[in-house]
Amino acid sequence: MFDIGFSELIVIALVALIVIGPERLPRVARTLGALLGRAQRYVNDVKADIQREVDLDELKNIKSTFQDAAKSVEQSVTQAGQELQAAGESLNKSISGAVEDKPETAATEQLAAAEIPADTVQLDLGLEPAPGPVTAAAPKVQG
Repeated sequence: MFDIGFSELIVIALVALIVIGPERLPRVARTLGALLGRAQRYVNDVKADIQREVDLDELKNIKSTFQDAAKSVEQSVTQAGQELQAAGESLNKSISGAVEDKPETAATEQLAAAEIPADTVQLDLGLEPAPGPVTAAAPKVQG
């Protein structure tokens, strides 16, 4: 900051000794040291406040980046869920259409007589069930 050498400090001390006098010089030196200490603490506090603000701005930027990434992940998960739901609905429709096209056989009549709920035969993809009942064309297992 200031380029003051040792020889310049000695000149300043001699001038202060002559101007202030030897009896008041220690008190003035203490007061001057206390004022310089306060000034240094104030400067350090201002630097720390500025550094905290800079860090806070960086954290806000990181937070917004993570929020944007989370939104994009959420959108992709939602899109994948919709695609899976559409695929599940088309599978359920094709299964129900295939069952309706086949004539009933003795095995399906036995299943209908046993009153097996329709949702036990339906594919369970964790999606909403397709509208309408689904019947099974599997033979009854005897145990």
